[in-house]
Amino acid sequence: MSFESFEEIIQFAIEKEIEAAEFYTEIASQEPFAGAKEMLEEMAQEERKHQKLLENLGQNQAALEGYKFKWILDLKRSDLMVDLTYEKGMPYTDILRLAMKREGKSLKLYNELLARSEKEDYKKVFKVLCQEEAKHKLFLETLYDDYMAEQGD
Repeated sequence: MSFESFEEIIQFAIEKEIEAAEFYTEIASQEPFAGAKEMLEEMAQEERKHQKLLENLGQNQAALEGYKFKWILDLKRSDLMVDLTYEKGMPYTDILRLAMKREGKSLKLYNELLARSEKEDYKKVFKVLCQEEAKHKLFLETLYDDYMAEQGD
């Protein structure tokens, strides 16, 4: 993956965030269970926040500069799971697994882009995106663990 400019990197990241938001919105619209639907809509909303942050980067420069980084625990649940394809009516646990894998892949992508970036401006954006995707992954892994614990697993 090669970029000629910072703008290309940002446009690429915007497209990834749009794709993620559309994915979560689409499967939320097909989900009959309120709890799963709400979680998916929340994930779509988070991805749209990232999209807006990236689209308004010039205006959000202060937000990037003031971004507070903190260590996000990685439970590594999704690292041990196989990829799934969404199917209407799939069980809640499979939806969580699918979402965990997607967020894990996004985190990996942004970490790769961070590692390949040479300019500090690029690195800052990818560090923020890495942190945000790590938060999503932890949120989903925690939901999964809590749900499985309720089921006696």
